[in-house]
Amino acid sequence: MPLPSDALILGKIKNVNCVLLARHGRHHTIMPSNVNYRANIWALKEENCSHVLVTTACGSLREEIQPGDLIMIDQFIDRTTKRHYTLYDGQCSTLPGVCHIPMAEPFCTKTREVLIEIAKKLGLQCHSKGTMITIEGPRFSSRAESLMFRSWGADVINMTTVPEVILAKEAGMSYASIAMATDYDCWKEHEETVSVDKVLKTLKENANKATSILLTAIPLIGSMEWTDTLHTLKTTVQCSVILPKQ
Repeated sequence: MPLPSDALILGKIKNVNCVLLARHGRHHTIMPSNVNYRANIWALKEENCSHVLVTTACGSLREEIQPGDLIMIDQFIDRTTKRHYTLYDGQCSTLPGVCHIPMAEPFCTKTREVLIEIAKKLGLQCHSKGTMITIEGPRFSSRAESLMFRSWGADVINMTTVPEVILAKEAGMSYASIAMATDYDCWKEHEETVSVDKVLKTLKENANKATSILLTAIPLIGSMEWTDTLHTLKTTVQCSVILPKQ
């Protein structure tokens, strides 16, 4: 398996073992299509991570989701085309077969509930569900695309949720995402369209929101019982793999 995006940073948060990994590299040098999502997830799996808690910037496709708001996404629509979507690709001898993983509920419900409850207690503007549409990037959407995605029922848009969420599920890990709206993409009339400057400005002003949730959530997750949840995830994977005939 190739190397992950960056060196793994191991440490503890309130005595809970944690691994930090920069998806795009520590200096944001890897564009979304070139992130080795498989290597990243596999590296976390090798470190015996049970949960993958991620943050992602996104554009809002809904009036009520304002820049600076948080969204605990629960569904996705995939518009990517160039990525590796499975760990079971016939190239790894330790993962033989083909995995037809169910994705009706892509994100871990129990972990999402923890994050939602903490966001509420911290008084943060948080939407308890939302559908993320993931595009290939690195360009932003045309206005016609943005309007089309709204008509499809997408609530927010980014470039990284897929295939990350799929691979985490194949790896049997609980995956949840804290999405932060940075702009209104380009569908909204009389609103400044998305730009790198606007995204970075909003992220800088609001990054502490996601940090405060994670710093509170990680000790709580570490104190909870996850045996049944992780067993269900593992069983789902086992039942989804079709092994080659000997």
